[in-house]
Amino acid sequence: MRIARSVGEASLLGAFVSALCAMPAPAAFAHGAGQATGGWSVAGLTVVPLGVVLLLYGGGVARLWRRAGAGRGVAWWQLACFATGWSALAAALMSPLHELGERLFTAHMLEHEVLMVVAAPALVLSRPLGAMLWAFPPVIRRRLARAARWPVVRIAWRGLTEPGSATILHGLAIWSWHIPVLFDAALASEPVHWLQHFSFLASALLFWWALLNGRARRRGYGASVFYLFFTSMHCGLLGAILALSKNAIFVANGSTAAQWNLTTIADQQLGGLIMWVGAAAFYLAAALILAALWIENKSSVREKLDRSFGI
Repeated sequence: MRIARSVGEASLLGAFVSALCAMPAPAAFAHGAGQATGGWSVAGLTVVPLGVVLLLYGGGVARLWRRAGAGRGVAWWQLACFATGWSALAAALMSPLHELGERLFTAHMLEHEVLMVVAAPALVLSRPLGAMLWAFPPVIRRRLARAARWPVVRIAWRGLTEPGSATILHGLAIWSWHIPVLFDAALASEPVHWLQHFSFLASALLFWWALLNGRARRRGYGASVFYLFFTSMHCGLLGAILALSKNAIFVANGSTAAQWNLTTIADQQLGGLIMWVGAAAFYLAAALILAALWIENKSSVREKLDRSFGI
């Protein structure tokens, strides 16, 4: 019975991994590096990391669940969060949205928002690192665990995941890549464009990790509320600058704005509106949710103290 259950769990997880891998096969990458089929795009810099992460996570969860049972160690809701985050990454980086983002500012902005406010928080909520470690043999797993405890690694990780520093890094990534010179360089060069995506995703992962886990979580999310509100404000400011500007700050090479009945300025303004209203609203909504959890936690602590003192 136990073996049959383990096989069944492995088969179920295998079906999940197969479903993710069975997304429409892409072809072609930005900047004309590849062959196009249906607007999807593929390149080693995108496909290999996504594939490795998917295989490590799927293999780790399968091994963990064979030992502990389905839903233990990695909960079903965490698996759903990982599937959501990974699928959002694939959609942003390989779907027709990516190719369209080369010639339409609105699509370019939407692609980045999917990375930062959909994929990143979903992946952080899934807490995938522990599951991915289980994909390795025990010897390598122990070595990786020991390496994570090295003082230099711990100090660096602590510094990067401090809520204040993570918020600053995330803000710098957002504002820096909207400097016209850097923005144009990203559209003109594949490696620079990949670096842009990487910096957005990496800074967003650190940002959400710092606010949802670790010290911020132990402190009751009070600091997280402030930093989310701050991020909402500066993203809203940048979006407003783009949406209200009467001059074309960003002009994509071979712009297809006219095909969508948009002028270059209207395309820029619509992209700015997505950041101003959409992204800023998401950060603000997250702040409100964490504020509710913070208030609930403080109320719970107060009730426990009252009971302790017989009040």
